[in-house]
Amino acid sequence: MDFWSRLIAGTSLDKSAANNTHLPEKRLARFKKEYSQLLQEWRNASNLANDYEAAEDIRCSIQDLANFLSDESRRPLPHPCIAFAASKQIYVPIGKIATTSYNEGIIREAVVLYATLIDSEEEDFVENETFSKSLMNLLVRITGANSIRLGSDTEVEVVELSFNITTKIRLDPEILPAWFTAREHEESEGGQDAHEKFTGKTHKEDFPLFYLLIDYIHHDGRIGDFARTGLLYIIEAASNSVALEQWIVESDLATLMATGLGALYSQLSRKLVIDHPSDELPPILALSDYQHPITNYEIVSSSSPDFQAHMETFLSHLVFWQDVLNHCKSVEVKSTLLEHFQVIFLQQLLYPSLLESSDVDGGSSVAVLTYLRRILEALDHPDMIHLILHYLLALPDRTPAPTGSRASVSAARKRKSMDLATMMQGFQVEDATTPALFNLVDLIQGSLRSTSEQTISVTLQLVSVILRRHHRYAVTTLLWTSQIFSDGSPRTVGAHDLEMDFLLGLAGSIGGEDNFDEVYENHVKDCMGILESHPCSITLIAPKSAGGTTKFAGSLASIPGAPRDIRSHTLRPEDPMLKTLLGILATFFTNSIEINLSLTGVIVDLASCGFMRIDGWLLPNPTEYTYGEDEAEAEDRYFMGLGDPIDVQERAQIRELKRARRTPKWDENRIPVLLKQLKKLVDQVSAYRAEIPRFDELLQQRREAFQAATSATSTPIPIRQAPPARSSFESSSRSVSPPRISALDSLAQRIFPELNTPSRSHSPRGRRSQERSSGGGLSGGYGLSTPTSRAAVPPPQFPMGLETPSRGSSRAFSPSPLRDAETILGKHGVPASQAAAFAAVDQSILARKVGLPVFKGEINPIPFPNLRPGDNGNGKEESNGGAEDGSLQDEGEGNAEGEVEEEKKVSVNHVLTNVIVLQEFLLEVAALVQVRAGLFGEVRYV
Repeated sequence: MDFWSRLIAGTSLDKSAANNTHLPEKRLARFKKEYSQLLQEWRNASNLANDYEAAEDIRCSIQDLANFLSDESRRPLPHPCIAFAASKQIYVPIGKIATTSYNEGIIREAVVLYATLIDSEEEDFVENETFSKSLMNLLVRITGANSIRLGSDTEVEVVELSFNITTKIRLDPEILPAWFTAREHEESEGGQDAHEKFTGKTHKEDFPLFYLLIDYIHHDGRIGDFARTGLLYIIEAASNSVALEQWIVESDLATLMATGLGALYSQLSRKLVIDHPSDELPPILALSDYQHPITNYEIVSSSSPDFQAHMETFLSHLVFWQDVLNHCKSVEVKSTLLEHFQVIFLQQLLYPSLLESSDVDGGSSVAVLTYLRRILEALDHPDMIHLILHYLLALPDRTPAPTGSRASVSAARKRKSMDLATMMQGFQVEDATTPALFNLVDLIQGSLRSTSEQTISVTLQLVSVILRRHHRYAVTTLLWTSQIFSDGSPRTVGAHDLEMDFLLGLAGSIGGEDNFDEVYENHVKDCMGILESHPCSITLIAPKSAGGTTKFAGSLASIPGAPRDIRSHTLRPEDPMLKTLLGILATFFTNSIEINLSLTGVIVDLASCGFMRIDGWLLPNPTEYTYGEDEAEAEDRYFMGLGDPIDVQERAQIRELKRARRTPKWDENRIPVLLKQLKKLVDQVSAYRAEIPRFDELLQQRREAFQAATSATSTPIPIRQAPPARSSFESSSRSVSPPRISALDSLAQRIFPELNTPSRSHSPRGRRSQERSSGGGLSGGYGLSTPTSRAAVPPPQFPMGLETPSRGSSRAFSPSPLRDAETILGKHGVPASQAAAFAAVDQSILARKVGLPVFKGEINPIPFPNLRPGDNGNGKEESNGGAEDGSLQDEGEGNAEGEVEEEKKVSVNHVLTNVIVLQEFLLEVAALVQVRAGLFGEVRYV
């Protein structure tokens, strides 16, 4: 019978094998046999590094043992194999085999076996000191300097195994002594506590798992993630062990982390230019005079993949610092880390790089200012932010107050501070410049006066980040402010209506044919998100507690010297920052697109703080309102006919309501300079409209090109329709409403994707989002900034010609031969040849160079020497050949004798884009004023 069973496949032999796996006794017998065979093969092998056949047999045996243990851990009890492994300590010889084999296959299978024993959660392997010593001896030997080079997969398994151990320590702090063996010290007679009994001698042998993870925290991918998270768990466990806390303080953790961060910062390029890849150029830059900056082996582009990889690595390690501080519950450990961060990174690396930067050596100012901005954007831990800004802004120190349960500093902490001071003595230079002599404010003010557009742009972005995220540090440093001790008299509703009408009137006078109400509503939503997310707003809009106050301790730094709670304040008229912003705003139309987006962002961020009063610098001061005499006399009639007290009270209430609805009269001498400058910019737009042929048609085409840029993937370029109905709040002086330019939001966000604030889905100046900060430029084929002898051709995806019929407008346009042609052709359309000729004329207009309009009494009375050369003085152009046929002359022809040519000139193409940015900014300012009025109660109705 046995003979026939052996001849038939799948009978008795398979049943026996199945019984061996299901029956615990037979499973244990096979496990013992496999283990004995492993030991026999190991004893017979002379040199596993050279005997590949023996090494492969041993690897297979260890793999079979691991499979036995893994399979048994998933089966019902009992588990005799796991119990045998614990009683016979089979991991000890297996660890020795892997350590001495110098064979990656054997090492990897041994690591898997150790991981299987830990995951089984039986026999208390993770609490066994013999097990921990055997495992750590293996891991230290295979990752040490003299070990073989492990493959990436094996390294991942090694670090993952270490991470699993830290996870169990975090869940059960009682198992820590098995992995951390701090030396015991006899208690002194003075009754010192555990903090004072620590002698300050640390060794890697005390906690090898700790140093193993430190070696991998700078790696990318899964290895770095496992190492950093595991180290966080160990630091978190220090709050439950005084011995571990003091050991970490005296260890190399703080030094290694600070020097590692400094090394990553030093790898960043010293010189940088902001740029975009040619194939990812944002349309808002393509439709301007932007050109790619020059790069070489020294000057690196921000779009370089290598630079972006270095930047992301540095920022990820910086965020790891923040995570460590967030997980650390030990004041001693946290103070040690912060001290090393300040001394090694801030004082020795970051500040010297700011001090040595310059905008005349190819972009070192652009580099360090960009790095500082990215640092401030990446961090939100109040202690790290405080250290950076307190030191760089040279804020005064305050006397530290005792914190925590112990006012004294432990002996370990004192020794670590002394060691750090001794180490830094070798780096000190006599007469070295400190922030007390040259601080971040000096650097910012100097950079804003630079002749480099990129330096100005990145400086404005840095100022914007400080104002938006760390406003309390800017109140007494970047800004000259006056504190407001009383609530004062808020604006009346009549004054508010006048101011809103003024701002909306400025935006409306620029023109446009889109839905004004929809555009403004989107800006209101955006501003609501900006104001509500501002760090200072939470104390103003959050519900009050029963006591009438609400505290948010988590937002303040825990170390001494942090700024006090911010109070109501306003800008002083002589504020240097405000004057600088006004100076940059004066050349708005000749500024680069990046400068204008950054500039308007700073102004919005300056007015976004709820404690910053906008009266006096953005809006007229309510204390200086003046009213007409007729209105003042009309008020006295409410005091007449005194009689019934109820009637008197009602008349008084009506009187107050009418007083609040009065419209004040603006005194030209008391209007804020910022409003005057905005009005001047709008007047300059009118001057451009009067001098540039087809200005409104070209502006509308530009607006539709931006709209098409964001919807190109889903919808074609929109077909023009009849003008919509006039907006409900449009004044009689405006015949058309401002355009809806939702496309430019994503365009600006693509320019500055690293700024993380509420979405601005319908704003062309959406400056805030996640990602890198980079500029862009035109490829050589676009030619928007070439001499006018060569017609400029915008990118093909943004057509500027006459292929799309133009919508009508109620305003009379400047004389143009193109308009005459349209009138002659009428409804019959334009022939293809004529349409091509008209498009060429449009491109010629876009390529012309213009300067800033100059009004009466200003220097340089000829603002547009290259436009309308055929004007005969009566407002009409001659239509004969040459320069008299309505075409435009090349730059340099037709200039008046003795004219000064020093002013900066840009193309009409560039001006059109800046006009759209200005209009959106005016709408945003109006929305900001309206939202502040309701959110912060800045308008009174009685």
